[in-house]
Amino acid sequence: MPSTRVTAAALLLAAGAFTGTWLMDTGARAPAPPPQPSPSEAFASHGALTPRHRESLVRPLPPATPVRLRIPEIRVDAPLLGLRLLPDGSLATPPVKDRNVAGWYEAGTRPGAIGTAVVAGHVDTPDGPAVLYNLGALKKGNSVEVLRVDGRTAVFTIDAIEVYGRNDFPSRKVYGASGRPELRVITCGGGFSEEERAYLGNVVVYAHLTKVTGEPRPARPPARPRPERRRPAQRPHR
Repeated sequence: MPSTRVTAAALLLAAGAFTGTWLMDTGARAPAPPPQPSPSEAFASHGALTPRHRESLVRPLPPATPVRLRIPEIRVDAPLLGLRLLPDGSLATPPVKDRNVAGWYEAGTRPGAIGTAVVAGHVDTPDGPAVLYNLGALKKGNSVEVLRVDGRTAVFTIDAIEVYGRNDFPSRKVYGASGRPELRVITCGGGFSEEERAYLGNVVVYAHLTKVTGEPRPARPPARPRPERRRPAQRPHR
């Protein structure tokens, strides 16, 4: 079976911020290559201010576990699974057997809260195109929705879509800490090596929170302690 791996070359500097690369490679390849973002969808220039340097007009949400990813423009509607670092420093990937599932880095920022949240998914599997196969077809201004366990949906607007080679992955730009709610969505891309049976890089979507929908679910009241049941007094038998 083709290998699938995510590599974390270094530890977290701060909550929600990676240092080092996180590359998703899969040895499978769909019959047709996945779409790649055009240069016009990248940030205007290397010197341009990235979204983290501008204030958000939407109030950040309190942390809550994300449960579902929706990207209407490319018809993505998939459950989200928490991903953890493995003992060797690599990050566990979503299960290959289910093509319609994505993952989020659960030791980092929750989507909608202040910071840089990270979502990742396979571009394909041995069975064909997977959940983020069309990620490179997105455009600036498209929306990414993250449904949360608290009943609210964090809606992010895409600022840029960029593609990087595996040896040129800008870790600080992708995973750097932010003073407002931001999101990164990552999958494989950048061409495919038939010799290595692996993709040569990654497609990265940059987005920031622009809207919140849904009403927060009321917290469950604490359970009332049950009154102790009094045993009947024992009377001596006559």
